Amino acid sequence: MKINFTKMEGIGNDYVYIDATKNDLRLTTEQIQKLSDRNFGIGGDGVIFIRKSTAGEFQMDMYNADGSSSEMCGNGVRCVGKYVFDHGLTKNPKPTIETGKGVLTLDLKSGSDGKVQMVSVDMGEPILKPTLVPVVWPGENPVINQPIEINGVTYHFTAVSMGNPHCVIYVDDADKFPVHEVGSIIETHPLFPRRVNVEFVSIKAKDHLYQRTWERGTGETLACGTGACAVTVSSILNGRTGRSVQIDLRGGTLHVEWKESGSVIMTGPAREVFTGEIEI
Repeated sequence: MKINFTKMEGIGNDYVYIDATKNDLRLTTEQIQKLSDRNFGIGGDGVIFIRKSTAGEFQMDMYNADGSSSEMCGNGVRCVGKYVFDHGLTKNPKPTIETGKGVLTLDLKSGSDGKVQMVSVDMGEPILKPTLVPVVWPGENPVINQPIEINGVTYHFTAVSMGNPHCVIYVDDADKFPVHEVGSIIETHPLFPRRVNVEFVSIKAKDHLYQRTWERGTGETLACGTGACAVTVSSILNGRTGRSVQIDLRGGTLHVEWKESGSVIMTGPAREVFTGEIEI
């Protein structure tokens, strides 16, 4: 079976995108793993199918590199917006995309060539109730700056869901921090029944952060959009920043604002890398 695909990235968070609006293509876990493999496949942090939707204009159906399904990806949904506009599937500069977080509204910003370059996404309100994040924790109050012990070292974390679960930890120097060692342990920690994405964050200023992310099912990635939103929410809850921040990641920069109304707005680039056909 031959599959047409498009490789896209949002500040280095790269996925294989497949237009399934006409044939509703479904692949096995093994096939998704093969497509995501950077040595024997196309290579990426996972695979995203673009499908028809009855709730929005399109649906983002997302899978991690290990083949497990994921509810949401902030960088991924920006690329979905670019794809459907640039490839003529819609003429709407503010398309609605159905995701595991619900239906999100995008604001597409095109360059002089008519192609989408920047995308703002209303990510909706953060989820802080422990049972909904989910995190195993007594009571219904948000889990903010609470201890977790890893390999004899105590860290403090804040739990936030942006449609997918995040564990935010502040460290002095994220670049020197053992992200792989600590992130892989926290991902599968009993506190997080559906596993968790882990953000390690350094404070640069009241409106400027630096983030590294360990993503469940993938490992460390160059960027994580939902993670940046979770970091923004966590930083405000912990009194570390104002409501609008610049977040630098290894793949680039995102701008995130947690509005007084409750919605989290994320703005960043989306880029098409190449297209092709693969036998699978």
